[in-house]
Amino acid sequence: MFITHSSHTAPSTVRRSAAAAALLVLGAVAPRLGAQATNGFELRPFVGAYIPTGDQRDLLKDAVLAGAQASWRVIPALAITGTFAWSPSKDRIAGNQTLDIYQYDVGAELRTPPGLDAGVAYVTPFVGLGLGGRTYDYRDLDATSKTNFDGYGALGADFGFGPIALRIEGRDYVSQFKPLTGSGPTSTRNDIGLAAGIGDRRSGSAGPCRAACRSTRRRRAAH
Repeated sequence: MFITHSSHTAPSTVRRSAAAAALLVLGAVAPRLGAQATNGFELRPFVGAYIPTGDQRDLLKDAVLAGAQASWRVIPALAITGTFAWSPSKDRIAGNQTLDIYQYDVGAELRTPPGLDAGVAYVTPFVGLGLGGRTYDYRDLDATSKTNFDGYGALGADFGFGPIALRIEGRDYVSQFKPLTGSGPTSTRNDIGLAAGIGDRRSGSAGPCRAACRSTRRRRAAH
């Protein structure tokens, strides 16, 4: 009877112990998983300037640039950023007709650890590459809108102040270009976007950045 009772009780005891251990592990890990899920996002409206260059400048004028970005921080050094932007340029050739330009793309950003830590403020430089599309649409001219593929390289920095971050970014776009009216060969065009945006880092990367800044301060205090 003793042997039989032990053979049934031991597995049951092991199962209860394993279940208790699993609950303890989940209780310890779940808050961190939740924090990682919510701390990955950054939302950022921006405004700036659209500057055509080369052949693109022969066709289009400088214009205001406005839009928004959403970023997901995969790890502190890598983020995926989606961007939508609008610019109301003018067609020099078509009698200064207003040409709405819609830009949409997704890219990757490599970010350095926060530097120039001043306790409540820090600077995070970054570089980026991405791909997307662009649509040209005449506002008043009776012409079909045209959409082309494009890619960009980006360079900038985030200036963090507590939960808020100011981003300064420059992008160099290389795009496919089809004639906006009539027919003709497809070519390659180049233009630049310069923008400043305000990001809400309370639901973004403020946590890791604050942690990095605290770590930096601890190291400095140790020395």
